[in-house]
Amino acid sequence: MDEYNRFVDWDKMDVTVQSQDAKELTCTEFQELKQLARQGYWAKNHSLRAKVYHKLISNIPCRTVTPDANVYRDIVVKIVGKRNSSSLPLPEFVDNSLVPTYCLNAEGIGAVRKIILCIANQFPDISFCPALPSVIALLLHYSKDEAECFEQVCRILACNDPSKRLIDQTFLAFESSCMTFGDLVNKYCQAAHKLMVAVSEDVLEVYSDWQRWLFGELPMVYVARVFDVFLVEGYKVLYRVALALLKFFHKVRAGQPMESDSIQQDIRAFVRDIAKSVSPERLLEKAFAIRLFSRKEIQLLQMANEKALQQKGITVKQKRQNVHLAVHAENFKSEIVSVKEMRDIWSWIPERFALCQPLLLFTTLEHGCSLSRFYSHNEGHEPTLLLIKTTAKEVCGAYLSTDWSERRRGGNKLSFFGTGECFVFRLQPEVERYEWVIIKHPELAATGSEPENHASPASSTLSSGSVPPDPSDRLSPFLSARHFNLPSKMASMFMAGSSECIIIGGGDGQALYLDADLNHGRTSHCNTFNNQPLCSESFQISVLEVWGFRD
Repeated sequence: MDEYNRFVDWDKMDVTVQSQDAKELTCTEFQELKQLARQGYWAKNHSLRAKVYHKLISNIPCRTVTPDANVYRDIVVKIVGKRNSSSLPLPEFVDNSLVPTYCLNAEGIGAVRKIILCIANQFPDISFCPALPSVIALLLHYSKDEAECFEQVCRILACNDPSKRLIDQTFLAFESSCMTFGDLVNKYCQAAHKLMVAVSEDVLEVYSDWQRWLFGELPMVYVARVFDVFLVEGYKVLYRVALALLKFFHKVRAGQPMESDSIQQDIRAFVRDIAKSVSPERLLEKAFAIRLFSRKEIQLLQMANEKALQQKGITVKQKRQNVHLAVHAENFKSEIVSVKEMRDIWSWIPERFALCQPLLLFTTLEHGCSLSRFYSHNEGHEPTLLLIKTTAKEVCGAYLSTDWSERRRGGNKLSFFGTGECFVFRLQPEVERYEWVIIKHPELAATGSEPENHASPASSTLSSGSVPPDPSDRLSPFLSARHFNLPSKMASMFMAGSSECIIIGGGDGQALYLDADLNHGRTSHCNTFNNQPLCSESFQISVLEVWGFRD
């Protein structure tokens, strides 16, 4: 252990969890490494963990010219000079108020600042990297000297494998990761998300903390276990652990009063003191129990979020827009929902569209109850929000990810399309959001139509080979069959439209059917959440509105 203890304050470390048993790591196969990392094979042996980190980091594909230990030795004196390293000013791209010490001694704490300044000198393109101090502080535990730690961090920063995302280095990448995390919370932590919406004025602001939970508030022993797996599996691990933290926060704090005036501060405090309620092993177990989207799907979502930010001109750090400000009280008027209800709906939609403002496209009160008029007003807009108020005062709706013009691909037949971001929801009598499912009941459309005009699910879907790629400006690639070359039996079946009806597939067995005159509708529901249907099985429509998204 002596070889790697130069920067460690062992009095602050829990040495009881350290094992001196000699261990070696001989495997090189990814699946075996993945299992060993998740099991914590090298977590209890300081020297072995150091050797494993060196091995994993040395295998990261990097740019041809990547600064190494010799570069550090050449530049550190020129950059730092004779200044006191513990008080060195940090570059703007890190959060000066959040430099974790992770049981480092005085020399180690000063080394963090010295290495950050030298990295700023060698990586002028870095504009925003709040995770950097944490990564350096952690790697100093497993480095023989500052130069070695510098080289390892440089290799992580200089990774040039497009499929291997490691650390965000620009505000655009960081902000889009926050939006992506918000999208994942919306899908995988709905109970926690519901709490965030209820107690926070801006859920995006809460989720912008997700990297801080990992690389700022989480105790060192937890960070190291996360980093073990991160070096093997990549960025997706960070999303997993952050989601698990939020799930545990909701579970532990459910029903308890807030400890401060800010949910943000409460989550930070929970993560700092997580050892009181959750072990590192339990945290990782929870994280890997989440059936998360594939790496490719998450990458597509991240790209879409980045593109939305670029189109908004949000590429450098600036004051965040409060997501609720997207629905301006003075400019918003609906006959179905209030401003508050619309803001709640806005918290459910994908983050890249939460940057936009609602734009009324169609209302039966003004445009009548013609389905053809419904299509003509809504085509060319993607995504859209459908709101329905029944004569029984029920209010329900759907978020629809895809342009209604896609229905024409099926000719005169009822054609199915859409992406996995579609969902249906109910606002009255109780609020409930239903995750999407593939439409399983196309027979709903048979009433009032010729049977041959409504194909079975297998024949109605669009095979991936028959659908041309989306235009480059399409911002709804997420979970669409055409992007993942899925076979026709798995193609998107979330929306359907013809000249005679509309069908929208919802969650928990929900499906919403609207007839051609937009006066009458019905639902199909089975295995519903708490047996609560979307609305009455058969209903009369009082008002129907469709909203688009305006930049």
